[in-house]
Amino acid sequence: MSYNGVDQMDYMVDGGDMADSIDGIDEEYHAADDANLDEYDMLMKVTDTSASQARKGKDIQGIPWERLNITRESYRLTRLEQYRNYENVPSSGEAVDKRCKPTEKGGSYFEFFHNTRLVKPTILHFQLRNLVWATSKHDVYLISNYSVMHWSSLLWNLTEVLNFSGHIVPTERNPGTFLEGFTRTQLSTLAVKDRFLVAGGFHGELVCKCLDKPGVSFCTRTTHQENAITNAIEIFDSSSGIHFMTSNNDCGVREYDMERFQLLNHFRFPWPVNHTSISPDGKLLAVVGDDVNGLLVDARNGKTVASVAGHLDYSFASAWHPDGRIFATGNQDKTCRVWDLRNLHTPTAILKGNIGAVRSIRFSADGQFLVVAEPADFVHIYNTKENFGTRQEIDFFGEISGVSLSPDDESIYIGIWDRTYASLLQYNRRHPYEYLDSLV
Repeated sequence: MSYNGVDQMDYMVDGGDMADSIDGIDEEYHAADDANLDEYDMLMKVTDTSASQARKGKDIQGIPWERLNITRESYRLTRLEQYRNYENVPSSGEAVDKRCKPTEKGGSYFEFFHNTRLVKPTILHFQLRNLVWATSKHDVYLISNYSVMHWSSLLWNLTEVLNFSGHIVPTERNPGTFLEGFTRTQLSTLAVKDRFLVAGGFHGELVCKCLDKPGVSFCTRTTHQENAITNAIEIFDSSSGIHFMTSNNDCGVREYDMERFQLLNHFRFPWPVNHTSISPDGKLLAVVGDDVNGLLVDARNGKTVASVAGHLDYSFASAWHPDGRIFATGNQDKTCRVWDLRNLHTPTAILKGNIGAVRSIRFSADGQFLVVAEPADFVHIYNTKENFGTRQEIDFFGEISGVSLSPDDESIYIGIWDRTYASLLQYNRRHPYEYLDSLV
């Protein structure tokens, strides 16, 4: 991520006034005068939406279209025409539009289950959207302002895990830990897996917590360079235990031991690294950043073994299929490209978004689905068994803070950031016994 990119838009959580916010629905199309202020106030009390309410016609986000002076269909067209996709390479999205053939919609793999208004996901940097993580079909962790929050869809309970607005200090004395801790850390990224949580900050901060222990286990700063933002974190299993990997704007990728919090590897690249993911066998890294090409790197020594060319802009997402042969990259040229290790000259599939960059990618644990999130409004679910030719399109309004599949692939959670309609969407996987869901 270009360091100057931070200046392209105010920090989203503090700035509060995004041109593309869906609040324009109410401000522009609902004429609230002195005579109908009470009615307008009632209109703004947006509520949760359940699956049964959605089946009866309620908007999944609770947007009262029937009481607005614009239809949902008309506003969707307005968003498609006016949403501004951020590009580092000018007109990269337009060039892709001319080359790509849209895939067929019509898949129905996951079904809307609930939209939770109590949860308020937020985004601090407009290019970094890995801020929602599901550790089970009922447990979700996310960033909300200066806090890491936990949502239980089973208990309908929202709790604060860590608050970064004050002073955070480690409760353990691990070698290399920053004993003074950090004050008022601005969170740029998050990763949660099993019982481990790692948060990254704008100045290279790393804060590690074991969810089954009180306090913070480890604090460190990856570098003291000014351009040090932590762009992405991945927690993964290795032959020697649980590790995590950071991608930083100082052009570095660092690997840490999660149990002992020791730095194991530090690989350097010629450009800022926006995202890194490790292959299922632990041998290869997919590394993407401020370059139109991506790299495949030997995970043991950091040496480049191959590159992938085809994207037209900078990439911010990557993910591996569980079979270890296929991986995907997401780019600001509005495409997700799928690559096969057996033939890296040409992508297996080029999957084009509707309005903006591909900023988050997830393969399901069983390998059947690829979930692709745009910066706003659209999440696409592709069926890998149909050569990515069929997709389910989840259509809503608002900036996407992150998307996450539960480890058992039973639920998908989507964080929506907006001043009025911020919420957490939950979709559940369809099964042959769908009739049971209708009783909920």
